[in-house]
Amino acid sequence: MHNDGMAISGTTSPDGVPHPPSPARAQLLATEHWGLLASRSTAQAEVLTRISMFLMFTSASLVSLALVGQATGFTGPFVMLAVIVLAIDATMGLLTQLRVVNVALEDLMYVLAMNRLRAAYVELDPGVARYLMASPHDDQAGSRHTYDFLATRTSFSQVAGSSMIFMATANAALLGILAGVLAASARIPLEAAIAIGAVCATAFLAWSVRVGYRRYTTVWAGHIPVSPSPL
Repeated sequence: MHNDGMAISGTTSPDGVPHPPSPARAQLLATEHWGLLASRSTAQAEVLTRISMFLMFTSASLVSLALVGQATGFTGPFVMLAVIVLAIDATMGLLTQLRVVNVALEDLMYVLAMNRLRAAYVELDPGVARYLMASPHDDQAGSRHTYDFLATRTSFSQVAGSSMIFMATANAALLGILAGVLAASARIPLEAAIAIGAVCATAFLAWSVRVGYRRYTTVWAGHIPVSPSPL
């Protein structure tokens, strides 16, 4: 009876702050959870739309460039037009890649927030813990568990198959082609121009991976979990 009375009248935390009754707490937590889910879905849908728009624009511009090249014999004004079109495509690609990285970090933010809410659910009803496949721990280990419940993927496959690597590879190809075209327009031999383009593409891809990893590690350097994973 005493426990029932505590559930009805609410509890007081160790720091003296009164908590609402448990049903009200569960309702507030659920409302916050649904808000996070909606924001996460919106961000994912938005970034996928951005990637689709970039691919459509790039495809259309390259097809148009090919038609102009056939009309001009790939000489004269074509080279200047190719440089301009590729530069515009690369700029749009870089902006899209920046958004993809930002959304990836936002997604991690939502995952950690929902993990923290699951910890609150477990606190309200410890028996529910064994039914949760997603983690109730808002630290790095908890986020990895939530992203892959069954631990079927390696860290390499997750990174290699991510939208960030996809965009970085697409932009590396565009920048490599642009560098090669600029080198060829400067009367550099074709083999050397191809080598310059390949080096630029590889360097950009490596730089993108490094920057993405640095931003990911920076998140954990400043994050203080409320419900860390057990050691």
